[in-house]
Amino acid sequence: MDRFHIMHRTVYRYKAPVQFGMHRLVLRPREGHEITVVKHHLTIVPQPRLYWLNDIFGNNVALAQFDEAADRLEIRNEVVIDRMPRAEDAAPLKVSRSSLTPLPVTYPQMELPVVQGYIASVYPDDHAKVTAWVASLPPPEEAHPTALEMVEHVGRCIYGTIKYRRREEPGVQTPVGTLALGTGSCRDMAVLMMEACRSMGIATRFVSGYLSTSASAAGRGATHAWADVYLPDSGWTGYDPTIGERVSRKHLAIGVSAHPRGVMPVSGIFNGPPGAYEGMEVAVTMKQVPMEEMVDAEDLAQN
Repeated sequence: MDRFHIMHRTVYRYKAPVQFGMHRLVLRPREGHEITVVKHHLTIVPQPRLYWLNDIFGNNVALAQFDEAADRLEIRNEVVIDRMPRAEDAAPLKVSRSSLTPLPVTYPQMELPVVQGYIASVYPDDHAKVTAWVASLPPPEEAHPTALEMVEHVGRCIYGTIKYRRREEPGVQTPVGTLALGTGSCRDMAVLMMEACRSMGIATRFVSGYLSTSASAAGRGATHAWADVYLPDSGWTGYDPTIGERVSRKHLAIGVSAHPRGVMPVSGIFNGPPGAYEGMEVAVTMKQVPMEEMVDAEDLAQN
């Protein structure tokens, strides 16, 4: 078993005290087949009242309600997770074989009401141009590619044509905007891939999380994003167009959604004088720690 320590710090600065409205936080990792959260400390200054819930996508969401005005909002999210190594996992693997589903994908009747929400375009004005872009791509190596092979081909094409550019400003670029600029953040590339796969009739969701890298281990990391596709014979499978690879054990999902706005790590509003907002800082550290670094009883009680 592997243990990882994650520290995610976000600071918003204002020129004068402002009143904060309700904030929505998607910061607790998704637990499941391989991931267990053994410690979670969420510290917010000024201190709000916190209400926890599970949204329609199964994400752990905290709603923060503030009474105190302030010129600074700091959110420190500390998590320790245990990840089960596949070699020691006696349970069946999540994916026992690669998907053989052909194109066009036919989904079971009982799944269609849910699947439709993951096929409908988030950017309908861009749909025709994204569809045309997918059609213009060079053909994949396979003569008759499966749906998953086509997904990976699209992901590799995004990786090969869109240059990564780190952006601190909120929100995402439209898919057509990313294609026109030829640059984008991981969020922008994930949105482009999501819309490209949906244009082929493949159910796709947006994923927000972390990527374990040398930068994140040194405290210079950031949140990350990629896309998951759903195929009837293999379930959800992730592909990361920013690095041109399938999602692996380097990735840790925090939230999933049919829309990129559904898993913004921090979202909310404030009321204050014009021009009060000065800026924000984000720092993420994700590093493996010894299993001997055990969690005490007080930590477990606060989970």
